[in-house]
Amino acid sequence: MIWVKVLSKQETEREDFVEMAKADSKKICIVKHNGKFSAIQNTCPHAGGILSGGWCKEGNIICPIHRWEYNLTNGRGAEGQGDYIDIYPTELREDGLYVGFKQNWIKKLFS
Repeated sequence: MIWVKVLSKQETEREDFVEMAKADSKKICIVKHNGKFSAIQNTCPHAGGILSGGWCKEGNIICPIHRWEYNLTNGRGAEGQGDYIDIYPTELREDGLYVGFKQNWIKKLFS
């Protein structure tokens, strides 16, 4: 696992939010909901909407285009959608928030 810092300590202390962050050259969506962090892919698999432009509701990210929703814990779409999003592990450290990528992914993502 390779860990990439995406937010500073100061940025992690803000109230709940949904925003885009860059992990090297990859754009991901960072969600802070009820004080817990999630890192997910930034594009909606349904129609390519930018998930960081959406909002969080009851532990789900809502796409701003067609309002499709995905669970922040397991990535599954709502009942009847039949799709999912990628979820990345997060780790809160003294200096900020880090997102983990499997080493075989990192070569593809950042090369």
